[in-house]
Amino acid sequence: MGVVRQAEVTDLELETRLLDAVRSAANGRVAYVCFSGGVDSTVVLAAAARAGVKTVALLGVSPSLAAAERADAHRIAGEIGVPVEEVETKEMELAGYRANAGDRCYHCKSALYDTVQALAARGNSGQAIFVGTHVDDLGEHRPGLQAAMERGVVAPLVDAGFTKADVRAIAREWRLSNAEKPAAPCLASRVPVGIEVTPERLAQIEAVENFLRENDIWPARARWHEAVVRLEIPAEMFERVVADPLRSELRRACRKAGFRFVALDLGGLQSGSLSLPLVAS
Repeated sequence: MGVVRQAEVTDLELETRLLDAVRSAANGRVAYVCFSGGVDSTVVLAAAARAGVKTVALLGVSPSLAAAERADAHRIAGEIGVPVEEVETKEMELAGYRANAGDRCYHCKSALYDTVQALAARGNSGQAIFVGTHVDDLGEHRPGLQAAMERGVVAPLVDAGFTKADVRAIAREWRLSNAEKPAAPCLASRVPVGIEVTPERLAQIEAVENFLRENDIWPARARWHEAVVRLEIPAEMFERVVADPLRSELRRACRKAGFRFVALDLGGLQSGSLSLPLVAS
């Protein structure tokens, strides 16, 4: 009984802490939430709405955003009741972004925040720019965090001391439809560091991942390796994928996207696999 009681108290404390953090950060200003449709930014968006803050959801649109994720973001924001304003971020015009030298996210987020700040500055009232960063993100290599710090972007989840587990917990408590949604990094994250990011390569990746989504092979990643596409899918889906007719259909879809060879990664779905060390585990 003690565990149940503690969980209930924790949920209430989480909500109070987050709503207080949002109100304090907004301080009477309009909250422009950098919104992707992922659970982190969704919780921030929902918190701003629940806190009574005037809120706008801003969705950065570029070739690195999959059409399926774009549509999902509109659906989720609609459920919360906050309008979505799309902004074209144009990070593809930045040489540092295209070079993909390990700091790609810095250039991407810089383009996003600069675009949002320019948009927010057109309003007649003050503005606060919110992002979905939480405390677990702070210990990782995330160049985008530097871009946020340089521009005074606010992370209410950090201010409230939220971990990823806390984010999931409050999303369930608020019955958000994407409470269990897996992480969905941008399409550019499928391109190895040091390989140029181009719209054509992103389109190849998206075409393969669209096939995987449409055939309920998800979550998944289509990693770009020139003539080869390396597929990462949950291990429990291996048997289905290597059996016909799906195997043949998948191979055709990958070749149609411009890949000569299709590889199934025996490691399954792995976060950040393009930067994993070459050691046995």
